[in-house]
Amino acid sequence: MVTQKSFSTFEQQVDWLRNEKHLLIPDRQYAEDTLKHIGYFPLMGGYKHLFRIPLTKKYKPGTSFEEIVALYEFDSELRELFFKYLLQIERHLRSLMSYYFSEKYGESQAAYLDINNYNNTRKNHATIARLIATLNRAASTRDYVYIDYYRSTYCNIPLWVLINVLTFGNLSKMYQVFPQSLQSKICKNFGIINRKQMEQFLSVLTKFRNVCAHSERLFTYRTIDNISDLPLHSKLSIPKNGIQYLNGKNDLFAVVIAFRYLLPAKDFLTFKRRLIRLIDNTSEKLIHIDNEELLKRMGFPPNWKNITRYRLN
Repeated sequence: MVTQKSFSTFEQQVDWLRNEKHLLIPDRQYAEDTLKHIGYFPLMGGYKHLFRIPLTKKYKPGTSFEEIVALYEFDSELRELFFKYLLQIERHLRSLMSYYFSEKYGESQAAYLDINNYNNTRKNHATIARLIATLNRAASTRDYVYIDYYRSTYCNIPLWVLINVLTFGNLSKMYQVFPQSLQSKICKNFGIINRKQMEQFLSVLTKFRNVCAHSERLFTYRTIDNISDLPLHSKLSIPKNGIQYLNGKNDLFAVVIAFRYLLPAKDFLTFKRRLIRLIDNTSEKLIHIDNEELLKRMGFPPNWKNITRYRLN
């Protein structure tokens, strides 16, 4: 059995990185302060791998502590950027889903707790049962003043109120079991997306949203789920391994593709400009990781900036 690493002080951690790992640490106090604020494991455990010589545990000669911190800070800013637009999409979906459901079934709390108001196929039955249990718990919570107000004042919590306490994962599952007519109405707000494409978008975006919310490493993250093959994959000439596209399916570039479809054009352009600036600024700070490798780790094809060159239809 491998011996677990023992506790070490911040001073000892710096000594280890300098003397055993041969990292350049020109400012010892800066290194100690950084480890205090971030922690050894989140920083070194999460971001050291790109600086190592392949198949070894040795760092590339000349690698500095500051360079690893620069990659960490890049990922942190990347999470903030993506999270901002994931929340925007989430807010849009909350509005659309509660609107179309209430338009069809009314404002009664009983409506969204009725299994018959969903696509209650054998395949969906268990998902609907879990969803209704989640909705019941949300309607009973004492954690939100506005939920308490509607419950005590009207003895009813309409979906357009309740939906605000649901997670992105809850929204994804709810959309999955919505009647097909309501799914279609939602999709029409995003142009040419069909019901299945939207379902896959939401499944993948849910996972990336959780990564952002929990401050996990984002730029190399991959999901088990995939988004659909879309015209943008072909227009960008993304290479394939057999029939599978190599980029833009379950990686961070898949999220960029989803944003292209789900965000208003002007917002996507703003997002893209900020992303380009962030990548360019970070590339200037990274000596041992070139721009091509950084993009590859993110799942971005070299021509990713052309994503706004093509029409979506």
